[in-house]
Amino acid sequence: MEFKDLGLSKETLKAIEELGIQTPTTVQTDVIPSVLEGKDIFTIAPIRSGKTYSYVLPLTDILASKKGQNILILTADSYQAANVSDSFALFNKYHQVNDEEDDSNVIIATPDLALDLMKEEKADLSNINILVVDDINLIKKKHQLSNLEKVLKELPAEKQNIVFTNRRSKDTQDLLNQILKAPTEIKVDKTKVDEVETSPAPEKEKQVFKIHKEKLDEKAIELDNQYHTFGSKTPHFMLVQGELAHR
Repeated sequence: MEFKDLGLSKETLKAIEELGIQTPTTVQTDVIPSVLEGKDIFTIAPIRSGKTYSYVLPLTDILASKKGQNILILTADSYQAANVSDSFALFNKYHQVNDEEDDSNVIIATPDLALDLMKEEKADLSNINILVVDDINLIKKKHQLSNLEKVLKELPAEKQNIVFTNRRSKDTQDLLNQILKAPTEIKVDKTKVDEVETSPAPEKEKQVFKIHKEKLDEKAIELDNQYHTFGSKTPHFMLVQGELAHR
């Protein structure tokens, strides 16, 4: 199976090729088509199996091809939030977004930060149409399940739900039942750890996040108005706890 067989756009395929990524991992092969089809998905996959790209790649295409997409991606920590944001920037490179009336947005946050920004009226979660939880078991380990539950109460009932976990847990089952509706279930064997091939980003100046303590950072909050990777407009990437640095 090759990336070109998974339904991705030529623009995204060109970015993949430029990064030197040759073959999709098992989780990417299974998840990418289901995301593009709009299905609810529950994926059990080990860490370092390529799961981040399995949803970033198809969501990049969805954002580029459909107006009014509002995506919430909840991560266990700020490091993963920054990783997801950087991944979108990489794969969106060849997409052209010219319609200034398109108000699509991507919100990437830990559950506690999502709540903080909602309270400060910096994020509106009432119009989310795609939810990604990456990964619910790691969120549990960060003692964030109660905050995740609070976030879920603010989301509309009708949306696509994509949930990842590195293992099943009785502690997360109730929340999974709340989130998912007759999901496609995908299970990736533990032997697929480190299956993903990593490639260095192109040599150019870019914004990166230097993560240290997990606390609210005013500079990071300002990203919701300042950091645009889909042309000169939304969706914009924000909601990362940490210190913004340039290199």
